[in-house]
Amino acid sequence: MCPYQTDTEIEKVVRGFEMCETGADDFKHRDHLAVAVCYLQTLGRQAALERMRTALMRFLDHHGVDRKQYNETITVFWIEVVAAKLNEFESTVSLVEKCNRVVEAMSKDLVLEYYSAERLWSDEARARYLAPDLKALAG
Repeated sequence: MCPYQTDTEIEKVVRGFEMCETGADDFKHRDHLAVAVCYLQTLGRQAALERMRTALMRFLDHHGVDRKQYNETITVFWIEVVAAKLNEFESTVSLVEKCNRVVEAMSKDLVLEYYSAERLWSDEARARYLAPDLKALAG
């Protein structure tokens, strides 16, 4: 079964995230990806990254999570790989289908194919984007 069935369902995920109505433990990997798809579809890569970063910080602050948990490298990685995946789709593909295809193609462990755990979880990777050390990003 596909994770998302309607545009309204996806819009609710984005709104819940942005308004901090979604619980910290209820915002799953697939939801992060759906938000990235929505942002990239409407804003373009750089603006999507900025909006995701801002929304994540607001979400962390709202839920009392230490900002040190934020990881700039992970945020940039996911925006980049989702953007690359979206470029594979025809313009006629619906939002629901885009989200479902991205979720299906990208497990949360994908990042570990590109980064060693040591590099990914370093203080430096949390503070600023670091290029992958295991496999280069396409593009």
